[in-house]
Amino acid sequence: MEKILEVKNLTKYYGKALGVKEISFTLNKGEVFGFIGPNGAGKSTTIRSIMNLINKTSGEVYFRGKKLEKNNIYQKQEIGYLPSEIHLYDDMTVKEILDYHESFYNINTHNKRCELVKRLKVDEKKKIEELSLGNMKKVGIILALMHSPKLLILDEATSGLDPVMQEEFYKLIKEEKEKGTTIFYSTHILNEISKICDRVGIIRNGHLLKIETMEDLKEKELTFVTIVSNEIEKIEKELNMIPIEKAKDMIKIKNTLEINKLIKILGKHKIEKLFIEQATIEDIFLHYYK
Repeated sequence: MEKILEVKNLTKYYGKALGVKEISFTLNKGEVFGFIGPNGAGKSTTIRSIMNLINKTSGEVYFRGKKLEKNNIYQKQEIGYLPSEIHLYDDMTVKEILDYHESFYNINTHNKRCELVKRLKVDEKKKIEELSLGNMKKVGIILALMHSPKLLILDEATSGLDPVMQEEFYKLIKEEKEKGTTIFYSTHILNEISKICDRVGIIRNGHLLKIETMEDLKEKELTFVTIVSNEIEKIEKELNMIPIEKAKDMIKIKNTLEINKLIKILGKHKIEKLFIEQATIEDIFLHYYK
């Protein structure tokens, strides 16, 4: 399997303040890698360090087996980047911006550009300063995709897009994946990763906690159990779990026991009601943030 991006022990300090520390992962050709965490976790710092937009404190980044260099225009022509906040020349029209960006490449980008403009319903006659947040984001998506990059780096890609346009964007990402494009997808919106990602890295306070396949993440043995019984105190003591909800004759627990073991314990007591709920992606993610 071809390695497209390798990040090795990436560390960034802002003075004494930690941005990210010893981040390491590898992206393979044609996969969508979700990079997820709340705002302030270190997602954008990681991306900006990879892109050489800020200087790394230490660590190395390799693109297609070669060190990713700040001024290597040949490497940059094979990378598409969508920042979380897009800043373009306000007094230019969308057409002028797209024309300008076409001039950066020695390949034909016009056909792809026209296709994206049509699909995303972008008005090329408008000036950049006239665009809403959503329309600005659509222009950013076109700029990131129009040169058919081998690596696509997306930072909070759907912020500002309406639900219809979000679905169109997900279709675009799946099409790019089918073409063999490798996609690094940073987001804090949990339901996005289950729609488009193959693997996911979970970042917290500048540290990469875990890398999981989506299949493994969904199969985590995490359930929520609600028990109603007049023996609730005895049950709580025997389970030895801190309840996340509690009333006179009821507790709700985040259960990590194998289900047969749980039933065996509960079978010793008189149970009036028992509810077992499968954890969602959001619940599993929050499990890492406890």
